Amino acid sequence: MTDYAVKGPASYFPSIEKKYGRPIAEWKGLIRSSSLTKHMELVGWLKSEHGLGHGHANALVAHTLAEDNAK
Repeated sequence: MTDYAVKGPASYFPSIEKKYGRPIAEWKGLIRSSSLTKHMELVGWLKSEHGLGHGHANALVAHTLAEDNAK
């Protein structure tokens, strides 16, 4: 039996969904639809406009931008 622990930004996803009541796909859609492109601009926007904490906003932005850059 192999135990698989989610690491990195995705490890925050369950608590983000629980705390803010939106699925991760919805948060990623918001990030992608924003006119902002820089990591810290997006983090600041999520914090100010959507009330996310810094760690949660940072995790969402980091994961979303990494996915988009991998394409």
